[in-house]
Amino acid sequence: MKHIVVNRYGGPEALVTESALEPVAGPGEVCIRVAAAGVSFTDRLLRAGTYMGGPKPPFTPGYAVAGVVEHVGAGCAVVQPGDSVVALLVWGGYAEKVCIPEPLAVRVPADVDPAVLVALAFPYMTAYQLIHRAAETKPGECALYHGAAGRVGIALLELARPAGLNVYGTAASPDCGVVAELGGVPIDYAKEDFLERVRNLPGGGVDVAFDGIGGRLSVRSFRALRRGGRLVLFGHYSTLKDDRRNRLGQLEWYAATAAVVAAGTLDPHRRVLGYRIAALRDRHPFWFEVDLTKLITLYRAGTIKPIIAARIPLPEARRAHEMLEQSPGPGQIVLVPHG
Repeated sequence: MKHIVVNRYGGPEALVTESALEPVAGPGEVCIRVAAAGVSFTDRLLRAGTYMGGPKPPFTPGYAVAGVVEHVGAGCAVVQPGDSVVALLVWGGYAEKVCIPEPLAVRVPADVDPAVLVALAFPYMTAYQLIHRAAETKPGECALYHGAAGRVGIALLELARPAGLNVYGTAASPDCGVVAELGGVPIDYAKEDFLERVRNLPGGGVDVAFDGIGGRLSVRSFRALRRGGRLVLFGHYSTLKDDRRNRLGQLEWYAATAAVVAAGTLDPHRRVLGYRIAALRDRHPFWFEVDLTKLITLYRAGTIKPIIAARIPLPEARRAHEMLEQSPGPGQIVLVPHG
């Protein structure tokens, strides 16, 4: 079979196609024939070597996959051959076939496009759990989201409506219209200071700030909280520069994270929370299935509308990563086994 391998940390050129023996499911494992593998910002962090707890080369990236179970190992009692499934692997998904522990494979309806399932299982799941699991928002609360025109940002804006959440979203000038169309209040970060803007709100800030960028922005986001506010840290965008590891950005990320965590510990009226989708899945595996079922229901109802930006053949993973860097908009890029 074909799979993509990172033999050294680097930019998109570090992604190479190699052949390998087809995997065989061991006891308690299922083998999935991958129909779609999501291409995400997290995959870029893995490839660059800035993802916390990530693998060392050589490894196969690929956080989320959707496909069909080809065979199962001894002891599998829930998932069966022929089942359509979604799985969060963290890495390993850029392959024609993957073997994973049975509990990671979540059965899904066979009539939903695998590319859509990947979008629901990662960017939309992230947004949904930020709102409902990490921040535990209440209807009528006010939130700040950085990078609101990105993939998770668009998903969060769509999901904010049924949650009754009011969102102020920072974005580049050309993207502010998209934020407004989806019901958010855009803040052009090139022309306006978000901290000054939200501090002029009733209560002197927002109830929740979602920060997937990190670094100095985390400190300012903490200052944007009103009494009772929560800052949710969930990403490491600042650790990349020109699609490669940014060592200064890494130092700033760790220093700022430590500073805001300390501030949240000392401040009795504001909290700092962390969110990692795979960590929450491991702590509460049933939540992932419950939340994915809810997202599929919202998709069928037309409440959320995942955009599939491109379907790229698996051997062209480098091109997919170049596209992701050049166009960080709302659409989901997926790798497929055939063009």
